Amino acid sequence: MKQKKIPLRKCVGCNEMKEKKALVRVVKAPDTTNEQGEVIQRGSISVDLTGKKAGRGAYVCPSAACLTAARKARRFEKTFSCKIPDEVYERLEQEIEQLTTVLES
Repeated sequence: MKQKKIPLRKCVGCNEMKEKKALVRVVKAPDTTNEQGEVIQRGSISVDLTGKKAGRGAYVCPSAACLTAARKARRFEKTFSCKIPDEVYERLEQEIEQLTTVLES
């Protein structure tokens, strides 16, 4: 029987290709526009633990070192082409802390 291909994604922190399931997805939701095509509201940036939210995604390892490297190099800003508030990074740090404690248990 033919084996399925395992999807790989690149971590924005360490730039290593890893299995998609082993990474945390950060997503920027699509912008809301009116009938004339003008942007009414910018898409929000959030952590996508299911991997199914609509929007542009970027992946990071569930480690504080990779998140720090990505933040320092502004890789999320470059990926999403917008400024990312500090609250989003704080939320990401909390989510990664929770994930690491769950994985260690």
